[in-house]
Amino acid sequence: MNPALESSAKPKGYVTNSNLTLFAIASALFPRVLTALKFPSAINFLHFAMIPFACGSVLFSSRSKDAKQIAISRNLLIGLFLLLISTFASALLNEAGVINAVLSYLLLAEPFILILTIVAVPMSPDRFERLRNWTITFAMINLIFAHVQAYIQRLDRFIGLEDNIKGIYIGQGAGHVIGGSVSMTFAVYYFITARTKPLWFRFLIVAACFNHLLIADAKQVLISFIGGYIILYLINVKDIRKTIMYIILGIAFIAVFYWATFQFEALSPYRVWIRPELYGPDGEATLLKFATFRIVPQYFHSPLNWLVGLGPGHTVGRLGGWMLDAYWNLLAPLDATKHPASVAVWTAVRDSWLGDQSSMFSPLFGWAGIWGDLGLLGLGSYFYLSFLIWRDVCISDLSKYLILTVFVFALIFSQLEEPGYTLFVASMVGLNWQDYQSKKLSQITQLSP
Repeated sequence: MNPALESSAKPKGYVTNSNLTLFAIASALFPRVLTALKFPSAINFLHFAMIPFACGSVLFSSRSKDAKQIAISRNLLIGLFLLLISTFASALLNEAGVINAVLSYLLLAEPFILILTIVAVPMSPDRFERLRNWTITFAMINLIFAHVQAYIQRLDRFIGLEDNIKGIYIGQGAGHVIGGSVSMTFAVYYFITARTKPLWFRFLIVAACFNHLLIADAKQVLISFIGGYIILYLINVKDIRKTIMYIILGIAFIAVFYWATFQFEALSPYRVWIRPELYGPDGEATLLKFATFRIVPQYFHSPLNWLVGLGPGHTVGRLGGWMLDAYWNLLAPLDATKHPASVAVWTAVRDSWLGDQSSMFSPLFGWAGIWGDLGLLGLGSYFYLSFLIWRDVCISDLSKYLILTVFVFALIFSQLEEPGYTLFVASMVGLNWQDYQSKKLSQITQLSP
């Protein structure tokens, strides 16, 4: 961002585009609240229209002259086009419905489209603060909802509804995990960026968000954030002695945490994973987790399937694993297609005694879904887009860390294609980039005579 950019854009455009972006984010976070208020279930699809519309409005109305901003936008558009080509090529080869291809593409591409929108919009410091404050407010609402559900409504006491603390993701099957994920993402972002707030208040927010994890029993969220931190540290490692020290501290932490799971009831759910017999080549957890990679190739009808998969929505992604069944009445008239591979993997889950124990053991996880639906070309396109974000938009360890937590999550369950989570993370990454640009502009202004 530079003065030329500011002067070339119309103030009215700022308001329109920032409002559109804000509404697009809200459309992904609050549809479950609206359906609970008796809105039609089609409201859950609104963000599929709003995110691209906001992006299109920004790209067509922006008059940015910032070379870096233009280069990032151009590169992301090329990456999004490559993902689009691989998705529709898979749909064509496998005779998947056009609606399958559209929804599958949007589920994967939406976070990148939102980042592109936030990065490309000409944003003054005031507009940035407004967008940031509203996005933080959305996260606070989710946090408040969760604590009201736990301590006022006491939803956690209903038998058979142990995962009923869902925050704003009311009625969603994995809502407790999504709500907890959003809270932890918010905790990290807020603690690091809200430097004008007292330290005690930032710690209070972090504590409330961590408590959200405990009351929601969203164990895998903690694993993803720990895993993301370890990977980020290893990427940045420069001092071997410090690395050894941190490894020792990490081992000590694991030992203390293991002891704590037997001492504190709130941590007892984590004991379900501490069973060595579940792991290894023939362990039930290993066999179930990698069931997708054994089952899906049985349905390949051409060597090309290794490159393009079985078709969008035909295996264990968010679309084929859940959405097609949940919204079949809406999607069937649009010629949506299903595939027996999805049923076969779900059968493996039901046949395993671990199938209903924890999503940590689920074969329906993000990377397996992209590989099964879109093959190696789809995976390559997705990784290329991720590389562009990492190189051009992640200007701090905060953004890199948030991206890495998503990647770790993709090894556990389907959060990679959960718009309520990924779009919130995307908004944090985009806002962090805009914050950096805003501070750089402020420094330029102060240095100007």
